[in-house]
Amino acid sequence: MLRAGVLLFITMCALWTAERPNIVLIYADDLGYGDPGCYGSTAIPTPHIDAVAKNGVRFTSGYTTSATCTPSRYALLTGQYPWRAKGVHILPGNAPALINLKNAVSVKIPLPHAMNLAAS
Repeated sequence: MLRAGVLLFITMCALWTAERPNIVLIYADDLGYGDPGCYGSTAIPTPHIDAVAKNGVRFTSGYTTSATCTPSRYALLTGQYPWRAKGVHILPGNAPALINLKNAVSVKIPLPHAMNLAAS
């Protein structure tokens, strides 16, 4: 009975992981569309990014809330449009944190739910 339960558990885990894709978000400063080799560049070799692109999904359209890193990172981490948030602008490297970590929620919530909360 225990063996059957363990086998069922392993099977269910395999099915559960098969239904949910692995998502890798590469967020880089000053990386242009044509810079990695998978998009046609030959100037700088990017074999590891090219391998990830070959075995996964490549996106050919991208959108950002800002062309600079501070506001666009703020938007990615909070789900808020940065130009409507007080104090969010292009900051020097030694600036204090924009996101108040003392009030941050420490509970893990699924990404779709977090996106719905951010949109409301």
